[in-house]
Amino acid sequence: MGKVLFGPAGNSESFYAQGHKSTMDAPEWLSKQGSGLFDGGLELFEYSFGQGYRMNMSSAEQLGKAFAEHGIELSIHAPYFINFANPDPEMYEKSLGYIRTGIRFMHAFGSKRLTFHAGSCGKETRQNAIALMTERFKQFMPLFEQELDDGLFLNPETMGKQMQIGTWKEIVDLCTISEKLMPTFDFGHINALTQGSLKKKEDFQRIFDYAFEKLGEERTRNAHIHFSKIQFGDKGEIRHLTFDDNVFGPEFEPLCDCLIDNNMNCHIICESNGTMAEDSVKMKQIYLQKLAER
Repeated sequence: MGKVLFGPAGNSESFYAQGHKSTMDAPEWLSKQGSGLFDGGLELFEYSFGQGYRMNMSSAEQLGKAFAEHGIELSIHAPYFINFANPDPEMYEKSLGYIRTGIRFMHAFGSKRLTFHAGSCGKETRQNAIALMTERFKQFMPLFEQELDDGLFLNPETMGKQMQIGTWKEIVDLCTISEKLMPTFDFGHINALTQGSLKKKEDFQRIFDYAFEKLGEERTRNAHIHFSKIQFGDKGEIRHLTFDDNVFGPEFEPLCDCLIDNNMNCHIICESNGTMAEDSVKMKQIYLQKLAER
């Protein structure tokens, strides 16, 4: 049976409300979450460099050691500025630099996964933007493959707005370019972009089936996942919500059934609005209960 791991993207509001000021306190804090419900606490943490790499490598090494001491795996989110569909050569070089720096932080953190937004259409047609992005991935991935040790992956993410490149098919197809590319399936984004299509286990299964077909067993079973409920409108994602929302979804239970049925080993990062650790605990509790019922 596979083992799914859970944890937050960043620190919950409750972390700071309890007097913690530094993410250096997060490993011990996360190891105690879910106490009384299950043993071992939460197992994952995603550190976001969304607004840029504002940390030195020495601090990254210290933080990585602190998480490792508590048995918590770190993943990284690269800056939001990346756009491999931008035709401007200078902007393309900047995007390459963001990935290259992200790989350096992976080594410093002891992290195995670097999630990033692949790009957006801008003024280009979607067809032309995807064609340019695909050609560029074919050019640069052989270089990055040399910098990625065994078990390290770059993780392009499914996106939630119409002008962004990142439907689940687009991301899986992109990952066929290199075995060092592994999808980040953001099911909140997918649900928002498709106007609330993720309701049943079968809705999630068709996404995994496509990945199994295109990428094979290992990368699909070990895929990176972001999960949260997200408010959406006609053009897709509006804002992240908490699990208390009962309007927009998606719900975790049908995805959980799918994960167990497929013997998945996914990492699930919760991106709820301010309650990411608490909602990670809820997901892990549901997962363990469903496992026990099998």
